[in-house]
Amino acid sequence: MDDNIAIKVEYVSKKYCKSLKRSMLYGVKDIARNTMGLSSHSDRLRKGEFWAVDDVSFEVKKGETLGIIGPNGSGKTTLLKMLNGIFWPDKGKITINGKVGALIEVGAGFHPLLTGRENIYINAAILGMTKKEVDKKFDSIVEFADIGDFLNMPVKNYSSGMYVRLGFAVAVHCEPDILLVDEILAVGDYKFQQKAFSRIENYKQNGIPTVLVSHNLHTIRFMCDKVVVLNKGKMKFIGDANRAVQTYQALEGEEISIREQFGVSKGSNLVKIKNVEIFDLNGEKRNVFHSDDGIIINVEYFAETKIEDPIIQFGIGRDDGLGCYGGNTVMKDIKIKSIEGKGSFRVRIPRLYLSSGNYIVSVIFFNKTMAAPYGADVMGDFVVVSDYPRTGKSSAAFSVDYEWMEISNE
Repeated sequence: MDDNIAIKVEYVSKKYCKSLKRSMLYGVKDIARNTMGLSSHSDRLRKGEFWAVDDVSFEVKKGETLGIIGPNGSGKTTLLKMLNGIFWPDKGKITINGKVGALIEVGAGFHPLLTGRENIYINAAILGMTKKEVDKKFDSIVEFADIGDFLNMPVKNYSSGMYVRLGFAVAVHCEPDILLVDEILAVGDYKFQQKAFSRIENYKQNGIPTVLVSHNLHTIRFMCDKVVVLNKGKMKFIGDANRAVQTYQALEGEEISIREQFGVSKGSNLVKIKNVEIFDLNGEKRNVFHSDDGIIINVEYFAETKIEDPIIQFGIGRDDGLGCYGGNTVMKDIKIKSIEGKGSFRVRIPRLYLSSGNYIVSVIFFNKTMAAPYGADVMGDFVVVSDYPRTGKSSAAFSVDYEWMEISNE
């Protein structure tokens, strides 16, 4: 296998039996046949069995983040557990190049009667860390988990969010070559999610690949380089995150898209937005920024026909539908004679001034009267981590520095 490939999944399938009694009977028969050197015919379905994962193939390169989405029961967690070696595939082959750190189930490996402190050592040992390594990283794990006085309390008294924080803290400190993360991050509070996503982004920058299973489509959009869509065990799509989300929404019958949430119409569709990418001011592609960072928005489009005197507009909005700011070529006195075929443009924003949250870029091509759009889309998700975090949907969108001049009480 190529050294640049961290995970290779080749035509993998996994079957289950709907009946527990029949499943146990099949298990005994399979063990007996294997003992006698006979094949158990694991590639065939027997009465009551079904394919939970069916003929799935993909690769994850070093530094890539792969998302896995799909309806409930589509095989996402089963696939993740096979990547972690908990289950073996009945058909196909999985090749892993490196040590895996996995966070698949809340509290997996935790003993409910032991304290958080004790479970850190147990869970770390399961992930391959020595006691000496844990001793060295213990304070950092506790700080990341942020469970306060509960550290010396039995974990049976923990909330689901505390389970997640402690489990994730241990997993990311085991210095894995590959990180597997299931939907459980959704259980954590907002502050912890931002911390977790920042850590995953740092892993990505250091070339550590991540496989992320989530129902949060905004998370999938801004975290993943490519996305696998599963439905009833079969792979329906692999590729660009935006197209993957559209495929998933079509499976779920959810044709109301984020475009409608922002009130953006495709218009005549003569101009198609092909791709929107977010870079920092040094030209590095990123998804996580701070409030005082600047960004460069790169947009690729395709005009189906020659369009005279177009006006290009962009906007940035929060994921709850709140429009924040934007601009267009008219406001900057920029005149475009015409566009046709492939094209691109860039917008530089020296400083975001945005509060913590998820944000999305909208792009619209208008005619010269701005009365009718030629084409539009909402793409290019990114996250802002601010020193002045918003605490709710009604909070202000902007984060600005200020100082108290005087407070008196006469």
